[in-house]
Amino acid sequence: MEGQHVVVLGATGAVGKEIVGLLETRQWPVKKLTLLASARSAGSTMRFRGEPVEILDSEKFDPQNVNVALLSAGSGPSRALAPRLVEAGALVVDNSSAFRMDPEVPLVVPEINLDSVKKGDLLIANPNCCTIILLMAVAPLGKLSKIERIIVSTYQSASGAGAAAMEELYQQTKCVSQGEKIVPQVFPHPIAFNLFSHNTFIEENGLNGEENKIIAETRKILESPGLGVNPTCIRVPIPRAHSESVTVEFSGEAPTEEAAREALASFPGVRVIDDRAGNYFPMPLEASGQDDVLVGRIRRDPSNPKALSLFVCGDQLLKGAALNAVQIVEALWARDGAAG
Repeated sequence: MEGQHVVVLGATGAVGKEIVGLLETRQWPVKKLTLLASARSAGSTMRFRGEPVEILDSEKFDPQNVNVALLSAGSGPSRALAPRLVEAGALVVDNSSAFRMDPEVPLVVPEINLDSVKKGDLLIANPNCCTIILLMAVAPLGKLSKIERIIVSTYQSASGAGAAAMEELYQQTKCVSQGEKIVPQVFPHPIAFNLFSHNTFIEENGLNGEENKIIAETRKILESPGLGVNPTCIRVPIPRAHSESVTVEFSGEAPTEEAAREALASFPGVRVIDDRAGNYFPMPLEASGQDDVLVGRIRRDPSNPKALSLFVCGDQLLKGAALNAVQIVEALWARDGAAG
């Protein structure tokens, strides 16, 4: 494969840094790497393959001759830059919410719905972190029996709100241990030794923005517009890796626990951790830094013979964001050949 000109927007953020690291560890055929951020970060450098790479101002960037662009800087910068990159012929994977629900833009978890990307599609949306982690556990079960409803409660780490939020958790934890007063800056409430409803706006239907994203994105990815999805999203004092308690209701009798374990264990990107005797199941501490989504606590719902319950953990910065974006491009290269 010929060397690629790769652009990373939001390179100095938590997800952007993970993307740059993945390009190196996964040995991407990068001929030229362009790192973009806000004017505030322009002029600083990051290291790639042992060499410093200067951060450029995204607003002044000329998108010509780019092969692949991975965007992770929020909806505003994505809406400004993505159309220009696409017009110049680049393959763009956007990690913001800007294009996720656009019917013309594929919303992709490559293990699940890569076929939603048609030859010639240049703009692809990366789903919300919780949606990715949820569907990595749910999609394999959908191959066993038709899914009618998903109930999910999320335990979302500070990493979902970026590097500053992670630092706030660390600093607040020190404050509490030293008996000092906590003054929240990033989150609306103290995050150390606390949990609270996800810090997105409560919308007209009584759900917060994160919960509505999970509903809409799950239906789009699974191509099931009438699917019942009932999420409750909570912030917890964990640095990184999200956890989710999931109950899946089927149209008929639920698959057996054994069949569910087998389907999950054979699904790419899923690792089953389900040791009942040792009371050992997925934990965010062990999911942190891991590519795989960890799934366990696989059991029948004692109140509903048509349901199975699970507990899931996945690294929000990796499979929930940076890794999924990188895998989308890799899967398309394998299927269609290198872009550009």
